[in-house]
Amino acid sequence: MQLKAVDFTSKNAEKNFVESLRNTGFGVLKNHPISQEIVDAIYQNWQAFFDSTAKHDFVYNKGTQDGFFPAEVSETAKGQSVKDIKEYFHYYGWGQCPEHLRQQLDTYYQQTSAFAATLLGWIEKHSPAEVANLYDEPLSGMIKDSDQILLRVLHYPPLIGDEDASAIRAAAHEDINLITILPAANEPGLQVKNKEGGWLDVPCDFGNLIVNIGDMLQEASGGYFPSTTHRVINPQGANHNRSRISLPLFLHPRPAVKLSDRYTADAYLKERLRELGVI
Repeated sequence: MQLKAVDFTSKNAEKNFVESLRNTGFGVLKNHPISQEIVDAIYQNWQAFFDSTAKHDFVYNKGTQDGFFPAEVSETAKGQSVKDIKEYFHYYGWGQCPEHLRQQLDTYYQQTSAFAATLLGWIEKHSPAEVANLYDEPLSGMIKDSDQILLRVLHYPPLIGDEDASAIRAAAHEDINLITILPAANEPGLQVKNKEGGWLDVPCDFGNLIVNIGDMLQEASGGYFPSTTHRVINPQGANHNRSRISLPLFLHPRPAVKLSDRYTADAYLKERLRELGVI
């Protein structure tokens, strides 16, 4: 199995993209409408933010989960005992943000959230009837007016040699939300677990847009769309001293959205955040 980039402008883009999601949990798009220029600028500006002491002025609010999460309180992936080697900033439309970075980040947040609605429409359109019937409302409608859509600016710092021997930048995990949209990072390292248990490198050509299924869509689709395990491995050799910045947008439904007979979006999210040890 290989992950191949789907040309967003091709006539078979919808079908090929959704087939990739179904088969691997991941889809990769090229020639998409998200501005690479703004992504590149965000990477540069937020590298400077993470390199500064000003980041500590925006320490996260435990109740609302917005703001800067330092490495010492970073996530421990479900089933793991060692924290990931990362720090990050949580941005919501209503949340805290350095003012000189807010407009640029919010522009990306709004544009990419709108694009996500298009992709969710593709997924619903190409869901078999028996799967589409499980959706309590249109998938794109689940994120309409949601104030829970989360943009995470992730910084994987250079390795300095004193890391726990078993720690990696992001241990194997699945995302919580409906789908995640991720522009290719400025450094490689993202891998997806295939059906045979091996690891595949996700195409990281600068300009690609990576989309993966989260647990909430797996739940809402009765397991038809798999929430695939992925990880970010440590850089090797001469690249060990290079930072990595990535920009995942986690598409979370409104809290009251019914995912299944077992869960609302709010109940599911809180269960997982407790498992991750962040609430």
